[in-house]
Amino acid sequence: MLSPLRTFILPGGSEGGALFHLARAVCRRAERRMVALSRDEPLSPLLIPYMNRLSDLLFTLARAVNREAGVEEIAW
Repeated sequence: MLSPLRTFILPGGSEGGALFHLARAVCRRAERRMVALSRDEPLSPLLIPYMNRLSDLLFTLARAVNREAGVEEIAW
């Protein structure tokens, strides 16, 4: 089980953890672009919440992979 966060953590860690953090950043960028697009074009109301949950999953996976690799999280 992952410990609850009380601070922000810096992305990175093991190779796998860093790749999950990178995937999360790409997902968040796509989410922001969807929000901007939704101002001009109709989108499914499920898309933006899905992208938000996906970015949460990627963040949690990054933390889990780093924990399994024995890499400490660096507080920011």
